[in-house]
Amino acid sequence: MSLLLTVFVTFFAGMGAGLGTGFAGLSAAAVISPMLITFLHMDPYMAVGIALSSDVLASAISAYTYHKNKNLDVKNGLIMMVSVLIFTAVGSYVASLVPSQTMGSFSVFMTFLLGIKFIVRPVMTTKEAMESISPKKRAVQSVICGVMIGFICGFIGAGGGMMMLLILTSILGYELKTAVGTSVFIMSFTALTGAASHFMIGGMPDWPVFFLCVIFTLLWARIAAVFANKAKPATLNRATGVVLVILGIIVMGFQMLA
Repeated sequence: MSLLLTVFVTFFAGMGAGLGTGFAGLSAAAVISPMLITFLHMDPYMAVGIALSSDVLASAISAYTYHKNKNLDVKNGLIMMVSVLIFTAVGSYVASLVPSQTMGSFSVFMTFLLGIKFIVRPVMTTKEAMESISPKKRAVQSVICGVMIGFICGFIGAGGGMMMLLILTSILGYELKTAVGTSVFIMSFTALTGAASHFMIGGMPDWPVFFLCVIFTLLWARIAAVFANKAKPATLNRATGVVLVILGIIVMGFQMLA
């Protein structure tokens, strides 16, 4: 493959993934994987590994930005993260046993639907309302939801971001900024576990593609996270919804080309 094509594909893949991560906690795998598969003809399992690797630093810098703006629930995030991490590894192993083409379609469709949800029914929960929920009830829900999210993360390489955002806002009653901040905090660890599992099972990645995806995703995630933390709730809901819908449509288009 030519260097110019590699840089072009990884730049736009990183831009889409970074915006999705910074705005909505969306996994880079939802965008990067289909682009690497479609345009660079990369093995799907390895593409997911590179995408999850791109998630690690992008999610970490986003989490730092949300934490600095007091929009991150570390305590409850850690509870969910334990079950997510365990079942991410389980899901990654199961994914290695099934045909590659079965991975990813579910995550893309969910991304599109989640975007519509934020546009039509924005999350306007306040921090006061969020904190009124019983800590014991939230802890139990976090463990159960973490099991489901972790398996999905490892199996389809979705980082669990969209599922986590949906669960944090709809089931656990988080306001949007705290939900995204907590989601990317957890996702930085789940993505690391998923990437390590993929490379241990499938071998080392294409290093130039790996580093370019990581750098571009990190850059755009930082830009998106800074904007998101300054935006008003209504504006953030619309922006998040639009980003998710556009990414969903684009990625579905890439999958049809593949």
